[in-house]
Amino acid sequence: MPDRAIEPDRQTPATVGDIVPYWAAKTPDRVVLTDDSRSWTYRELDSEIGATMAWLEASGIRPGDRVMLVCENCCAAVAVFLALNVCGAWPILVNARLSDREIDEVREHSGARCVILTVGVSARAKAHAARLGAELHDPASFGAVALSPLNETVMPEPREADATQRVAALLYTSGTTGKPKGVMLSQANLLFVARTSAQMRSLGPGDKTYVVMPISHILGLTGILLGSLVSGAQVRLTSRFDPAATFAALDRERVSVLIGTPSMHAMLAEYATRKKFVPIACPALRIMSSAGAPLDAATKSAAETAFGRTLHNGYGITECSPTITLTSLEAPRTDCSVGRLLPGVEAKLAGPDGQIAPPNEMGELWVRGPGIMKGYYRAPDETAAAVNGEGWFKTGDLARIEDGNVFIVGRCKELIIRFGFNVYPAEIEGVLNAHPDVARSAVIGRQVDGTEDVLAFVHLTDGARATTDDLSDYAATKLAPYKRPSRIVVVPAMPVSPTGKILKSELAAMA
Repeated sequence: MPDRAIEPDRQTPATVGDIVPYWAAKTPDRVVLTDDSRSWTYRELDSEIGATMAWLEASGIRPGDRVMLVCENCCAAVAVFLALNVCGAWPILVNARLSDREIDEVREHSGARCVILTVGVSARAKAHAARLGAELHDPASFGAVALSPLNETVMPEPREADATQRVAALLYTSGTTGKPKGVMLSQANLLFVARTSAQMRSLGPGDKTYVVMPISHILGLTGILLGSLVSGAQVRLTSRFDPAATFAALDRERVSVLIGTPSMHAMLAEYATRKKFVPIACPALRIMSSAGAPLDAATKSAAETAFGRTLHNGYGITECSPTITLTSLEAPRTDCSVGRLLPGVEAKLAGPDGQIAPPNEMGELWVRGPGIMKGYYRAPDETAAAVNGEGWFKTGDLARIEDGNVFIVGRCKELIIRFGFNVYPAEIEGVLNAHPDVARSAVIGRQVDGTEDVLAFVHLTDGARATTDDLSDYAATKLAPYKRPSRIVVVPAMPVSPTGKILKSELAAMA
């Protein structure tokens, strides 16, 4: 069992930049960070951050500058992110796998002073660096990174007197207009979620966390990386999700915490079953959790059968830093509830008019607590629309609450109204995903003659023989007539984001 999780006290780190010095003073020689090329102790990581800070300052980075970090998971990315925080710059974490257009939109909107790219581990980062005219540097012992020319026309943001309220990360997410929105998350935002989620998972110095979720994504950054660091746990970084590598880490590297998307857990279970690795060898694994996308019953069951352990669940959103709920380790769920609210977080369900939904009915989930963002960067109107005057953030997710446990029904904007009945895509996806020949599915609505058709896109497992007629017949046995897909389309692969989330906007364009 891992060492007992540390309780917060007056000496606990108050900012993200305080975390490594805190542990370097307590346990300087304990290994904290490992990727495919190197391992660092707390003392070594602290030294790397110091060297990187000196390089940033010599390169012209000022407090309040927005600095893009185009990266994939590696020790260098962590050192640069933490050094930017200590220097007082605003780190803009961006996944290197994004397109040129997406990179440019973030760069333009944020007014970035420069772009730093982890070219040592990422071919895509190398391509972006060449296009941006970035030069190679070796600021510390972690190898080469690339630095673009400085944008001399931009001005730094004013530095807030309260260090806990300074921006610790500026993360971009798509908005209703399709243009990116920069979510400003403070030091206090990130540390609240990192510390609270770590305590609910009982993370401690004896744990080793496998970080395959991109640290450029809010879940990988806060719930996994910072949650592990603030607890003194060891972090094993990997830049690519590969089932064979994951199983090797679980078995030989004694990973104790594995957090990923439902699609990742589904692929692990399918791979293990096909290779006859079941039960999966994971002698030290004590927490296996799903997040980042809705978890369906079929995926939960397949993963639990393969691993012989409970697949826990959680829910969050970028604007909330991100975690809002987690299931309890002491009371595992057999259903797909996302669990209970984190201590310090409030919630209510609102109807279309903004009033509290009647008891036992669904509504839009509104939340309030220490993780709520400072706002959208340079978008006061969108900030006011998302967070009301009382501090309630409108998640845009439909939910119900039973005995304190939250169930996410679907996105408000994805609700399909067919012949006057409400149809929730997540329910249909759960049915289709339970078919043995279905790897994953996605359901969208399409306007037709005053109502909406239900369209289902399905990616089959390797060697599957099911036809669309077979799947339609299967759905007919599980769903009321108005919920049954009007059409089922088999696709060779689902369009997904770097975190594995299905991009329904691309499916809608296909439709």
